[in-house]
Amino acid sequence: MDLKLGGRKALITGASKGIGRATALTMAAEGVSLYLAARSKDELEALQKEIAGKYKVGAEIRAGDLSTTKSMVELADWAGDVDILFNNAGDIPGGSIENLTDADWRRGFDLKLFGYINLTREVLARMKKRKTGVIVNDIGNSGENWDYNYVAGSTGNAAIMSFTKALGGVSMDYGVRVVGVSPGPIATNRMTRMMKIRAKEQLGDESRWQEFLKDYPGGRMGTDQEIADVVTFLASPLAGYISGTIITVDGGIAAYGSIIKPRIKKS
Repeated sequence: MDLKLGGRKALITGASKGIGRATALTMAAEGVSLYLAARSKDELEALQKEIAGKYKVGAEIRAGDLSTTKSMVELADWAGDVDILFNNAGDIPGGSIENLTDADWRRGFDLKLFGYINLTREVLARMKKRKTGVIVNDIGNSGENWDYNYVAGSTGNAAIMSFTKALGGVSMDYGVRVVGVSPGPIATNRMTRMMKIRAKEQLGDESRWQEFLKDYPGGRMGTDQEIADVVTFLASPLAGYISGTIITVDGGIAAYGSIIKPRIKKS
């Protein structure tokens, strides 16, 4: 399917690995020129080299901290007038309220919640002037499926969901669409770390984290590519009448009503 994205420009944060990396490669395959930002210079350079070897699009990279207002203003200035913004940088720590410090909450929110807000503010202003553009926020299904053992993530993601809907509800009046994607558990290194924390708290042994997979749909986590495909479609003109909407991609977990299905004892 031709997503009609050829010749467009996208800014992707958290692009060095996981969903960000998969989305960069997927958009590059559709002919999108890229501005890629993350903390890891080495991983960004490797991705840039891979894109150059596979696709006929440009890929500029910028490594550095993304958790301050100053860094986001500078990032927006560096990328200039882009057609697509994919807010994806975030690392809110797992754990219950008893196990998270004030510093944990603030560090996670500075990068993800306020990072999304600050970069969107800069890019949206440019898009409104040109009366065109798409902003896609990578959120997380814990924002609609509250999890005591990921309380900071549930809180931050719920805020980003409201942020996305509040902007996307009126943004089409200015020719801009704002949408969100909420992945469930995705097979990334970050998710493995979080699952280990959960296993340590609930089972007393972090090495037992894979036991939780039995309770997920299909007995597995989702993949980076499954999310990247949805993000790329939402960023395309084929989704031109979608705004203020959040697409949950979690195999039905949020609809089921629990981050992990309860174990039902057989009588």
